[in-house]
Amino acid sequence: MRALYQSKDAVEAQLLKDYLAGYRIQTLVHGEFMCGAAGELPVQPFPELWVLEERDFERAKALVEHFLSLDVSGSAWRCASCGELNEAQFHLCWSCSALQQ
Repeated sequence: MRALYQSKDAVEAQLLKDYLAGYRIQTLVHGEFMCGAAGELPVQPFPELWVLEERDFERAKALVEHFLSLDVSGSAWRCASCGELNEAQFHLCWSCSALQQ
């Protein structure tokens, strides 16, 4: 098990966990309930996303970087794999599940 990403809140951590699960990468959110203890305990109140299998770490890191770099305010995009038109907020093609390039 290895730490991958420190999120700004539990929502972001869960979003990334679900995103990676779509690629069959198992993760664990560590410290997701510690935000409520901020100020009371000497802890880091930001949840961390951990990858369970070492072999998945580099792929998970690249996927998280890609996910965080997406501009969802842009315009629709055409899938390079199947040619389907997808709305800007989607990073995977709804038709063939190819990653936006």
